[in-house]
Amino acid sequence: MKLIIRDAKIIDSKSPFHNKTVDILIVDGFIQIIGTSIPNLEQLEELKLDNLHVSQGWFDSSVSLGEPGYEDRETISNGLQVAAKSGFTAIALQPNSFPIIDNQSQVNFVKNKATGFATQLYPIGALTKESAGKDMAELYDMQKAGAIAFGDYNKSLSNANLLKIALQYVQDFDGLTIAFSQDENIKGNGVANEGIVSTRLGLKGIPNLAEELQIARNLFLLEYTGGKLHIPTVSTKKSVELIKEAKKNGLKVSCSVAVHHLVLTDEKLEEFDTRYKVSPPLRTETDRIALLKGLTEGTIDMITSDHNPIDIEHKKMEFDGAKSGTIGLESAFGALMTVLPLEIVIEKLTAGKETFGIEIQTINEGSSANLTLFNPEIESIFTKSSILSKSKNSAFLGIPIKGKVYGILNQQKLILA
Repeated sequence: MKLIIRDAKIIDSKSPFHNKTVDILIVDGFIQIIGTSIPNLEQLEELKLDNLHVSQGWFDSSVSLGEPGYEDRETISNGLQVAAKSGFTAIALQPNSFPIIDNQSQVNFVKNKATGFATQLYPIGALTKESAGKDMAELYDMQKAGAIAFGDYNKSLSNANLLKIALQYVQDFDGLTIAFSQDENIKGNGVANEGIVSTRLGLKGIPNLAEELQIARNLFLLEYTGGKLHIPTVSTKKSVELIKEAKKNGLKVSCSVAVHHLVLTDEKLEEFDTRYKVSPPLRTETDRIALLKGLTEGTIDMITSDHNPIDIEHKKMEFDGAKSGTIGLESAFGALMTVLPLEIVIEKLTAGKETFGIEIQTINEGSSANLTLFNPEIESIFTKSSILSKSKNSAFLGIPIKGKVYGILNQQKLILA
């Protein structure tokens, strides 16, 4: 592939070309020249788009697809195309398929299915067999096969000793343990954030305490064992404070926040629309503001779409019985641009690579061409026609968004939305 990208403003704080509008010559997957008015002597393909901005390729640390087992929700093939057209050059695949990705052969299966796509897929192996929370899965074998971390998607480990052993065990190969944090006993039959809205609507509540108590426990375990712990999709003000204190004390803890927790609150539940049923639940405006502050001050390391396709049979039903989850790849950038400055959005959509051990490609001459292409200014409403996923369970339908993703350039492939 030989391509000249014209008049692109580079957004990459680690690049010497940060905030400069330049031309980029790409040859065989590498950035050969960055400069102004690069001559096109060989009649190469040129790409010129309105208000084009270019950043390092984005990485999403939590994506569910479905395959194997739930292909009606999403396939790996279509899911990777959705990710590419949404600006993501890499995704971490959650293990919540059927069967669960809890062994070497399952890791190999999803990796083989993802061969040849512009968006790279990095499997997360289940921490426990069948994500049942009883016996530790084959972590070392999965790591050898290519798993980048280990966790049970949206399942909290009630057995503290098992998490302790896992944190100790993975240190032998510098592994990363993921601990979704929600005390199931305190959550009980809760389906929405415990507060004024849930009380008014008569919905069983999930108090902030369910998350915070589990995070506190997991941080105590990390302090005891050492190693690295990632806490996904934090959702409360106190959770941010706990993690901030742990980092100050030198613990190797990272965390993410989901786009929907940065943009939406439990006020959205007024019409009992199950598109807004997510785990952890949408919280209050106080929590939302605290999450945004946690991002800007550096306590929260990365943003995830927490993309989770759910078929209509498990979503279009009464609120109590519906499955939790929203798709989020297609709407991630546009939704974030309504609440955060551009540079922070880009930083937090790329920072997860370092935590998950994925090579970082700064935009510079000689670097691999791993790029996301976008326009940060276009304003629109997110509609059903914007959804590329097989499942349509988006919490962002009808929401104003800002910015447009043009596509990605990665693996010597240019994918345009």
